[in-house]
Amino acid sequence: TCYPKDGYFSHDYMRREWERMWTDSWLIAGVASDLSEVGDFFVFDIREESIIVTRTEEGVRAFYNVCPHRGSRLVWDERGNRKVFVCPFHSWSFHNSGELRRITDEETFHPDVVAHRPGLTPLACAEHAGLVFIHMGEKPPPLGESIGLPEGYLEDYQLDRMKVVRHVRSEWGANWKVGVEAFYESYHLHAVHPETRGVMGDLNVQYDLYPNGASRMIVPLGQPSQRMHDQETVNEGLQLMLQDAGIDPADFEVSAADVRRAIQSGKRERSDRLGLGYERFEDGQLSDSWATGIFPNVQIGCHPEAVFLMRFLPHETDPERFYYDTMTLLLPVDDPDYRPPGWMGLPEGTDVSGRVRPAVEHYSLEEDANLGLVLSQDSALLPVVQRGMRSRGFKGQLWGEQEQRLRHFHVELERRLARD
Repeated sequence: TCYPKDGYFSHDYMRREWERMWTDSWLIAGVASDLSEVGDFFVFDIREESIIVTRTEEGVRAFYNVCPHRGSRLVWDERGNRKVFVCPFHSWSFHNSGELRRITDEETFHPDVVAHRPGLTPLACAEHAGLVFIHMGEKPPPLGESIGLPEGYLEDYQLDRMKVVRHVRSEWGANWKVGVEAFYESYHLHAVHPETRGVMGDLNVQYDLYPNGASRMIVPLGQPSQRMHDQETVNEGLQLMLQDAGIDPADFEVSAADVRRAIQSGKRERSDRLGLGYERFEDGQLSDSWATGIFPNVQIGCHPEAVFLMRFLPHETDPERFYYDTMTLLLPVDDPDYRPPGWMGLPEGTDVSGRVRPAVEHYSLEEDANLGLVLSQDSALLPVVQRGMRSRGFKGQLWGEQEQRLRHFHVELERRLARD
């Protein structure tokens, strides 16, 4: 059977997604490490909504970024520290707890108009494993149950201790689901990213499907693809991975089949030396890509030393565009010999100390977001896929078992859209 294609360019489908799914799902708004002090805030924008997420004396809270007086957007900065938010239109002010602080010239209002002491409109907000979620619905389900992943799995990565070292928001020329799908399978690696064949076991992937649309794929790293004839040579890519694990390739005298195990051992030695507690991880978590999906629009590349948090956000008006919002988070460690792993794709000169939170880098559809070779290949291909889906010759998607995460994702999406 074919999966219908209208959902990738239909404005009506886009509207249904907004009304039945986006506004009635727990969404990752940001990371807890961006809210370390009382007064810290960031703004999360999704379609026409803008949401302030802030740390108050009572914990993390979220409010719609709008003044209740005349509807002006309240905060324009992407992040900062304020205990009082002041409207730029008429200077009404609000405590970061959402309570009204001051109405300018209040004596000129009839008392009945402001008797309810209009404050900021709150929405559900909760933290989990160093991630900050919001929910726009009236009766959100418990967050822990909604995420669907095994208990304790994300917590082990200690995202709450990691710091953002790069944050990019770039516009791509495809529907947001095309973005999710491309990152939910490794089937395309050999064709779109042929340079990965020397270091990724793309035919030896474990797929895990969980409740509520959550999923995971474990792609072995540090080994050649089975598509490669040469399974012995420690190629340049494998040498770089050894270096990332603190191993000098010049001292490595065995075959490619031994690299993955050597990476695991190297990282355990580093953990023992620096007290990182890697005993909480399986061997595969030290070497492989544990690409973890949280419905509806997130994939997290999980590694003990860093994570790559990807959000696929719908465009405001165009179903054939989306925003690829990526945060690279690194666990700061006092180790002068450490260098960020090559998979992070950080530009030369990136500050990885974690002391300064970098500003968000914004890129339009026409600009190069400097995301590295692999992501540049994806951003170039996805518009080609999007255009092709409109063809009369394309009847709808056909999924194989290497694409089972896509099928799992769409089953959950259709379940959400079918709700009253």
